[in-house]
Amino acid sequence: MKTKLYIPHKRHDSVPRPRLMRKLDEGLKAKLTLISASAGYGKTTVLTEWARQSGIPVAWLSLDKQDDEWVSFWTYVTSSIQEQAPGFGQTVLPLLEKGPSASFVSSEPAVAAMLNELNQLRDELAIVLDDYHCIELSAIQRSLSYLVDHLPPHIHLYIASRADLPIPTARLTAKGEMRQIMVRDLRFQPDEGQAFFRETAGLSLSREQFAQLYEQTEGWISGLHLAAISLRRSDNIAESIRQFSSHQTRISDYLLEEVYLHLPEATRAFMLQTSVLTRMNHSLCEAVTGQLNGQEQLERLEQWNLFITPLDDRRRWYRYHHLMSDFLRRMYVRTHPGQWAQKHVHAARWLESHGFVEEAAEHYLEGRQYEDVVRVIENNLQAFMQKKFAALSRWILQLPESYISRRPMVEMFYLLLLIGIRQWDKASVKIEQAKIRYEALQGTMDEKEWKNVMGNIYYLCATSWYFRKDLPKVSDYFERVDQYAPEGSFLQMIGDNRYNGYDEFEDHLTFINDYHGAAAFLSKWITRWGGKKTHPFAGRLQASYSKLLYEWNRLEEAERCIGQVLRPEDAPPNTRSMMQIYISASRIQQALGHPVRAAELLERLTIQIESPDYELFLRKIEAEQACLAVRQGSLQAAMRWLERYGMASTDEISLNGAAEYAALARVLAACGRTDEAMLLSERLQQLFWKEDRLRERIKIVILQSVMQYRSGQTRKALDLLETALRLAWPQRFVRSFVDEGAVMAEILSAYVKERQDNRSKPETSFPPDYAVSLLRVLHLSQQEMAVPIRVEVSRKKKPQIERLTNREVEIVRLMAEGMSNKQIALDMDITEGTVKSHASHIYEKLDVRTRVQAIKKAREHKWID
Repeated sequence: MKTKLYIPHKRHDSVPRPRLMRKLDEGLKAKLTLISASAGYGKTTVLTEWARQSGIPVAWLSLDKQDDEWVSFWTYVTSSIQEQAPGFGQTVLPLLEKGPSASFVSSEPAVAAMLNELNQLRDELAIVLDDYHCIELSAIQRSLSYLVDHLPPHIHLYIASRADLPIPTARLTAKGEMRQIMVRDLRFQPDEGQAFFRETAGLSLSREQFAQLYEQTEGWISGLHLAAISLRRSDNIAESIRQFSSHQTRISDYLLEEVYLHLPEATRAFMLQTSVLTRMNHSLCEAVTGQLNGQEQLERLEQWNLFITPLDDRRRWYRYHHLMSDFLRRMYVRTHPGQWAQKHVHAARWLESHGFVEEAAEHYLEGRQYEDVVRVIENNLQAFMQKKFAALSRWILQLPESYISRRPMVEMFYLLLLIGIRQWDKASVKIEQAKIRYEALQGTMDEKEWKNVMGNIYYLCATSWYFRKDLPKVSDYFERVDQYAPEGSFLQMIGDNRYNGYDEFEDHLTFINDYHGAAAFLSKWITRWGGKKTHPFAGRLQASYSKLLYEWNRLEEAERCIGQVLRPEDAPPNTRSMMQIYISASRIQQALGHPVRAAELLERLTIQIESPDYELFLRKIEAEQACLAVRQGSLQAAMRWLERYGMASTDEISLNGAAEYAALARVLAACGRTDEAMLLSERLQQLFWKEDRLRERIKIVILQSVMQYRSGQTRKALDLLETALRLAWPQRFVRSFVDEGAVMAEILSAYVKERQDNRSKPETSFPPDYAVSLLRVLHLSQQEMAVPIRVEVSRKKKPQIERLTNREVEIVRLMAEGMSNKQIALDMDITEGTVKSHASHIYEKLDVRTRVQAIKKAREHKWID
């Protein structure tokens, strides 16, 4: 770790650059300074010089591609700050193992804890992230964006990258909180270039010679450096510069080759062979090259300024400059193709023996030593899954299957990975083959180990049949899982805290079309697993069963069902279960006439999630909140969601994001943007039809019917309603229709009347009293509301805003008596936060901003005296 946290040495051939130092100093007045340019423009060099002369503590972190993991990245950041502030990170490190999550709408506990500790630092601090372009993981980008947004004023972030930052920066720039240093700032100015050749390279060039060279390199620092090395060996400087001009398009390769070919043969061989390494010390170099003078070679390369950088103050670890590294690798593969794999194997063995197992796996893979790769993975499987999941997945997918099948738990992970990347047909074949093979091994393996393997295999078999929507087969294999792994298999536990992007694994009713079969299946396994609070599937199955009961309008049963896993003392064991439980509970409470409780449940969900994928979960939650706002008549809240996420009806839609776009269609329709909503809903309907998602298809057709009716297209609305009824009748859907409220009552009434008046119409595939029964439920639901909903009947106008509920009227009355929020909370035996939530809903419904305005409007409507 120390090599990553070390501020590199100042180059002895560097040129003073006071103008650039002043620009970097300006970063102390901002939150973020970005130094962005391609390789060879001296980003690290100028940051190194500035860090060593800035006069303030600088926490330095050099990044590479192996740091592109959330836990590793933030652990290194914390450690870099510890170097400058001993004792820092005591509250941060325990949270890092859990991954990011949130205390508020978009904060994350580990990063929030880091910010709290940064706030407590008395002195100014700069944090430098060098080579940030190596970081691609979206979860890291989101966390970094949150950190930057909330940085204390005495903490400054400096980022060096070859690319623009993939985080929002427009707001920072507009507020003057970001500085940028680009190629035009980094390239040598003519006077700096002349100083470099004169004072550090020891070359006296005429004005014309330098002008010609400067024009060819355009002030590119590494180009001038390479030219200086080459020219020092030249007997005819003018001719050499003339030759440079003919290689303008590939000047870096030309100059590198010029430098390389003039080196001693032993040095060239050393450089080529060590080019397989991303970082190196003398012992590792000796293991790779077979030479015994590794330290001498490294120091000689540094002395000759051959693009090598020490990574610690004792000069034990080094790396090549990216330009030199890339050049040497291309050269080595071209000139010694047979040695490339061999040198990687030598590196891997040294790295593994010294405890660098991740780097060892990478080198074994490059060296095509697949048996060793699988061995390293198996020995470190749990650790890799926790901290190096992306790298682990990449390694396994590159391995020949014949090697994977020799290691049971690695093979289990591979089969689950095939499922995760939606190669379901291939996964099903491989799972069946593995089942037959492992069943035949009974008696040849340790009994406990064999049972563990079979528990995982049967879980995979159950998953395979789930894809085929064969619930009896799934149940059969669950019986076997229960026999061999009664507390849940190893594979069932994987990713409980992660967002996998596939709703079919979360909300089972989005995938299973047979509700009657699902009811029997879910009931059976809830009975079996319901008492096992730590079972990975118990909470999720309960959530799905409550949604099924909800759809059938058995609301009291649904409330009891979800209540069994909603109690605080029985908190669900994982984030994915929690998502489904709270969303289902919120919908049930809204249907029961408890809108505030429904909103509170979703708000509570946002502050309880702990996951590296918090932002992805949050998108789902906020889409659900937007739909709830529409149902509650809070269009302003829905419109704020619309503006915040910036989704459009013309966006490309994948199944993974379909739920958010279905919410978008609903919000667009509620806001009167019918054309956009219709366009989007048609595309969603086609997607759901193609993917055989019955429930989602029915809901979209119902929404289309409502939109057509409100647009005055009654005929189209009734035809669409009939389509929805035909699709929904076999599964006895109720709430999908009823949740549309009064407008659906109008459409159903028109439909029933038309059928009664025109008995000669062809018979439908569903009973005629199906629509009547839905209409009856709708009327009953409206009658049971504490305060009736007022709906504008005209189809050419939007529905009027929902009237205040009895509880909201009571709160306005207490406001009128002059009570504070705290006093109202005490009087009504609720929390102060609940009062504020009620007040927010009241203001939105009445289209006011203050208490005085709310009281006045309530009196105008004679809701209070």
